[in-house]
Amino acid sequence: MHTISRILLATLAALVWTSPVRAQEPGPLPGHSSHGEVFNEGPRQKAYLMKGTGHVDFRVTTSSAEAQAFFNQGVGQLHGFWYFEAERSFRQMAVLDPDCAMAYWGMAMANEKNAKRAKEFIARASALKGKASRREQLWIENLAKYYADEKKSNKEREKQLIDGYTAMAKEFPDDIEIKAFLALQTWESNGSNPIKDYDAVNNLIGEVLAVEPMHPVHHYRIHLWDSKKAENALGSAALCGQSSFGIAHMWHMPGHIYSKVQRYSDAAWQQEASARVDHLHMMQDRVLPDQIHNYAHNNEWLVRDLVFIGRVHDAIELAENMIELPRLARRSGTTSTNSTRSPYAGTSYGYGRTRLLEVLTRYELWPELLSLSKTMYLEPKEDLDERIRIKHAVGLAHFALGEPAKGEAVIGELQQMLEREKKATPATRRRSESSESAEGRKEGTPAEKPATEEPKPSNTSTNRAPAGRSSTPSRTQTLESALAELRALSALAKGNVATAREQLGKTKDIQKERLARTWLELGDKQKAEQLAREAANSGKKQVQPLASYVDILYRTGKYALAYSNFFELRDLSAEIDLDMPVFQRLLPVAKDLKFSSNWRIKPKAAGDVGQRPGLSKLGPFRWQPSPAPDWSLPDANGKKISLRLYRGKPVIVVFYLGYGCSHCIQQLNAFAPMTKRFAEAGISIVAVSTDTAEGLKKTFAKSESEGGFPFPLVSDEKLKVFKAYRAFDDFENVPLHGTFLVDGDGLVRWQDINYQPFTQMEFLFEESQRLLNLPKNPLFTEKAAKNGARGSE
Repeated sequence: MHTISRILLATLAALVWTSPVRAQEPGPLPGHSSHGEVFNEGPRQKAYLMKGTGHVDFRVTTSSAEAQAFFNQGVGQLHGFWYFEAERSFRQMAVLDPDCAMAYWGMAMANEKNAKRAKEFIARASALKGKASRREQLWIENLAKYYADEKKSNKEREKQLIDGYTAMAKEFPDDIEIKAFLALQTWESNGSNPIKDYDAVNNLIGEVLAVEPMHPVHHYRIHLWDSKKAENALGSAALCGQSSFGIAHMWHMPGHIYSKVQRYSDAAWQQEASARVDHLHMMQDRVLPDQIHNYAHNNEWLVRDLVFIGRVHDAIELAENMIELPRLARRSGTTSTNSTRSPYAGTSYGYGRTRLLEVLTRYELWPELLSLSKTMYLEPKEDLDERIRIKHAVGLAHFALGEPAKGEAVIGELQQMLEREKKATPATRRRSESSESAEGRKEGTPAEKPATEEPKPSNTSTNRAPAGRSSTPSRTQTLESALAELRALSALAKGNVATAREQLGKTKDIQKERLARTWLELGDKQKAEQLAREAANSGKKQVQPLASYVDILYRTGKYALAYSNFFELRDLSAEIDLDMPVFQRLLPVAKDLKFSSNWRIKPKAAGDVGQRPGLSKLGPFRWQPSPAPDWSLPDANGKKISLRLYRGKPVIVVFYLGYGCSHCIQQLNAFAPMTKRFAEAGISIVAVSTDTAEGLKKTFAKSESEGGFPFPLVSDEKLKVFKAYRAFDDFENVPLHGTFLVDGDGLVRWQDINYQPFTQMEFLFEESQRLLNLPKNPLFTEKAAKNGARGSE
């Protein structure tokens, strides 16, 4: 783009920021930004100054103190990888000072791996950089050069960024923000430009902290050492969350370090702190859980840490809660459950099901597993790999509970699945992508930058494939291994030891603790002890494999070794749930050692974790839906319809942008034939329009149904209700499309706010039924009664 064109573009953008207008034809489609396509995505509601976004003082050229405050906040959010909110802060700054080039630099930084958007933002920054200082111009030019040189390799471009920051640091040696971003870029580029001197990067971070000890650069020290030498980041792990206490990811990251050094209780504390901060933000700003970057991953990691320290009941409750959270439709993809891969992989729902199955299986909660397998929590209906895992676990449960006939039935089902798999073509047999894919750093953008590799659930205590084989078995291998284990249990139940031993030898990637118990039943004490020992060594500081090892040692008569390992387990026992089968089996050991049935030690707080706030001060333990703002609006005949009329029964509230919005008319006509199905499910529909009463009549005239739309249309021409529901672009003063599910208690259980109308009716119908049929949560009702409906009349 030529310089003159860039200047014109920036001038037009400045006029738009300062002159809000309603979207009209001709021009942008209703709901679309008048700034251009780049502003369709990203935040559309105004920012506010938050607490706890980091100790940042990054001075830029602006005459507005408020704009400077929003810029500092945006940079702090960048340091915390809270990119969606960072872009919101920079957009707010652009409203306050449209001539500030660095506001657009910030927007580009918040989208640095979404090249299409970032290039547009940095072009606007470049067009305005003549009004900026020399130092600001260097920030802009360094990033602009990265996107301009697209013909160069990624390695060359990232090296160029590093060199640019290095030159800036030499010219402005006292600028700690340059050093912070240089440290970040050096770590981010490690894949293409390997770090040669980790200590040098660590020292660079130290220079920032020497000036500002609570700078969010602690985050980058954690990333630097996370996969290299985790103990080097323990100091920053103790301060990272505290340095930016309002950003959930900054509490999450120390959990990486504590997990790596096997301090799972401290890791669990960090993940819970992160979840609580997210909950506070989501409930305050009315955001759904999976709209938050890293939320699902943080919570599934928390489940793992709870499992490692023995808080099994809490792990189950959390996994179930993740399944209960509202799911988001994949606008660009399928939501079909007939696919080999679940559309919910990597979401709270998908992670919750995976972790719930793992907890129940690992801790031998067989009755609970069978019960939940008949409910939405573990009903085997998602991707094929998940169905295999659930069926396998159900088979284990039946044999463990002395139900061999039912176990044989599961073997038959898995055998049929194996036969179909072997007959499938190579293309359809190809294993679907793992639901454990790394979470992206970016929030709300289609092209997300991968995070560093997250530790997977501990699989070191499995009967793994021999060296040289792939650590990820094919679906056929998974089925064959599952069948071998179940057939071994079947043979064991019939007293056929030889067959059981033969089948057990065919298993691969099976939990070693479980195999150890089976081998012991087959009379092979040596094999049982070997497997149990390997599991305990692989799962260091994890209570379940260690407890299993103690149990095997005791049952094989190796009492001295059992006692010594029991004492090691007791040192880790402060938080375990003693009613779990694996711990119940240790009661004879505890009795021998003169301990009571409650043989746990008292919890001890670590002394090197910084000044931790009370968890309750960070936010609520669980997300709860927010009350729907009340409203009373006229229909085309002037009759008032209010949200209170629907009290006691759920309703879908659709916000549409008038009879002139063709996409909105398509949406309403998509809802029309579904109205009867929703009604049969006890769900009403009402549509709120930007139109006047006369405009509502014109909407009715565009109905494809005889007699007009089969649900009420009401007028909100002053946009008061649109604003109350945040279906509104505060920056441009225009309404947005919105669809909301409000339950009978007046709580918003699901929502979609977008520049395009929501039209995935089948998904909405299924999700509405799922959410409304969940077990009644008394906290939800209590919250609705306590807060009441916030009127917008």
